[in-house]
Amino acid sequence: MNSIVQNKHIFKDKVVLDVGCGTAILSMFAAKAGAKQVIGVDMSTIIFKAREIVAANGLSDKVTLIQGKMEEIVLPVEKVDIIISEWMGYFLLYESMLDTVLYARDKYLAKDGLIFPDKATIFFAGIEDGDYKEEKIGFWDNVYGFDYTPLKETALSEPLVDTVDIKTVVTDPTPVLTLDLYTCTTADLAFNTPFTLSVKRDDFIHAFVSWFDIDFTACHKPIRFSTGPHTKYTHWKQTVFYLKDVLTVQNGEEVQCNVKVKPNEKNRRDLDIDIAYNFKTDDEIRSAQGECDYRMC
Repeated sequence: MNSIVQNKHIFKDKVVLDVGCGTAILSMFAAKAGAKQVIGVDMSTIIFKAREIVAANGLSDKVTLIQGKMEEIVLPVEKVDIIISEWMGYFLLYESMLDTVLYARDKYLAKDGLIFPDKATIFFAGIEDGDYKEEKIGFWDNVYGFDYTPLKETALSEPLVDTVDIKTVVTDPTPVLTLDLYTCTTADLAFNTPFTLSVKRDDFIHAFVSWFDIDFTACHKPIRFSTGPHTKYTHWKQTVFYLKDVLTVQNGEEVQCNVKVKPNEKNRRDLDIDIAYNFKTDDEIRSAQGECDYRMC
């Protein structure tokens, strides 16, 4: 919203498309910022309430809301000057609408048109989280006196979406994917990236944590917001991937990793995630390597 409010000169007299408009909050901000016409699209029945909200705020003359899939509806204009969308999902890409935004970009965005936001970056770091890992994973060792360890693998394969205390972060963060919404394609939503985590204190690594940053570079003063553990709470929280091993690390050491992400073949809004790690030290007792498959569904 700040990216719109603080850049009214960019929106003045422009035609704006709001992809996945929901309750039309961004559409109304764009209209208030001086847009000539705002078109909001959403396939949900929330669109009917959104129309009432727009009318209640006296903006029906500027804001037009259309129910349907972006790929199936026809806009009342050939081209738009600006595309706005809160398309991001957990882990940036889970249940995200980015593929829909890219479709709208290719079909409707005018030459030299703008996208808000226009850049996204996924980060990874290592965290110490022994207590919760024991509660979530170790629980299956003894369930009312029974051995339920066959379910450990299932528990490990389910990433946890939750808030992470910055004090638990053991490594420096590292980016694994940056998307430029002006140039990226749906093929870029599947990626395979090696990365290195640099340890910043003696501690343990029980899991990897991931978050994303979003940039609005077209603004008069570029705006960025982060969903990381170092900043204020957002509803995206962070995504935690627990490891099979516990890595005993020391300040200055490095963990070599690789992450592979692709949409699930049966449901493209679900994600299949594979993370491999290789921690080598002169102390063979502490050295460890492994690979875990995760599914966000």
